[in-house]
Amino acid sequence: MLNLLWLQSGGCGGCSMSLLNAESPDLLSLFENAGINLLWHPSLSEASGHECIEMLEGILAGEIALDILCIEGSMMTGPMGTGKFHIMGGTGKPMIEWVQALAEKAIHTVAVGSCAAYGGITAAGSNDTDATGLQYDGEIRGGLLGKDFVSGSGQQVVNIAGCPTHPDWVTETLMSIALGEHQDDNLDKFGRPRMYADHLVHHGCSRNEFYEYKASAVDMGDRGCMMENMGCKGTQAHADCNTRPWNGQGSCTNGGYPCINCTAPEFEEPGHSFCQTPKVAGIPVGLPTDMPKAWFVALASLSKAATPERLKKNAISEQLIYPPTIHKRKD
Repeated sequence: MLNLLWLQSGGCGGCSMSLLNAESPDLLSLFENAGINLLWHPSLSEASGHECIEMLEGILAGEIALDILCIEGSMMTGPMGTGKFHIMGGTGKPMIEWVQALAEKAIHTVAVGSCAAYGGITAAGSNDTDATGLQYDGEIRGGLLGKDFVSGSGQQVVNIAGCPTHPDWVTETLMSIALGEHQDDNLDKFGRPRMYADHLVHHGCSRNEFYEYKASAVDMGDRGCMMENMGCKGTQAHADCNTRPWNGQGSCTNGGYPCINCTAPEFEEPGHSFCQTPKVAGIPVGLPTDMPKAWFVALASLSKAATPERLKKNAISEQLIYPPTIHKRKD
C-alpha cells in the first residue's frame, strides 16, 4: 500500500470538491484498487487535533512512510518570508514549514490545482500574502521548494494545474504513480501531466464550426465562436475539457462561457477582462498556438466571406430572438 497525505493551504478547496465527482472509478474505489492508503485529508478524514499532529510527527520521525504528498492551495510565505499568515491549526507552526519538511520525506510530491502549482488566484492582485506555488512562482521555476527540488523518487513536483482540476486528471496521475509508470518525461514544460496538457480546450469544442468560419459571438448567449471578441483562450489553453467533459457533458464553452485558460501559470492576471479579447489594429493579441498572425488575417477575411448564411444566422440568432434589454434612465 502507498500512503497518501493531502494538505490544504491558501485556496478555496474547490479541487477537493471536484475530486469527489470522480467517476469510473469513484475516488474511494480508485484508492482501494490502486493500493493507496489515504493517511489524512482535512475534509474527508475523521482524525483531527492531536491525532493528526501525531501522524505528521510520525512521518517526520520516519515512523510512517510517505509515498505521495498532495498539496492543494498556494503556499502563503508572508509576511516577509515567515509564513505566519497561515499557521497550521494546533501546531503554532507555519504551513510552509510543514510542507517543506514533509516534501523532504515524500517519494512523490503533487501540486493539485493552479494555486498549489503556480500561486493561482491566491497570488492575484497585490498578493499581500506572498502566495506562491510549490515549485513555480507564476511562470518562473522556483516557488517554495526551489527550482532544483526533487522528491524521493528523484522527480520534480507534478503540477496538476486547473481551477479547479478535472477529477480524472488527479485520479489518472495518482494511478500512474501507484503503477510505477510516472516519469518527468510525462510532464510538459510547466510540470503539467501531458495526458491532458498535450491537448487544447479548442479540441472538440462544440463551437468549432463557428470558429472555422469566423462567425463570432459578440455578447453572452450568442452562438458564435467566442475567441475573436469575448476573450476565449480555448485555442491556447492546454487541457482536454471538451474531449473529456466535466460530469460527462460539461465544459466552460459548452456552458456559453469563454475559456480563461485556468491551467496556465498567471491565468489570474490576464491584464484585461476575462470576457474581452484584447486587439491591436483589430487583430486579437492572443492567437491560436498553431496559427501565425498573417494566416489568421487572411483566413479570417476569406472565411467570413465564405460563411454559409445558416451560420451567420445561427451566430446572431440569440440576438434576433432575445434582443438586448434597453435600460432607461430613471430621473
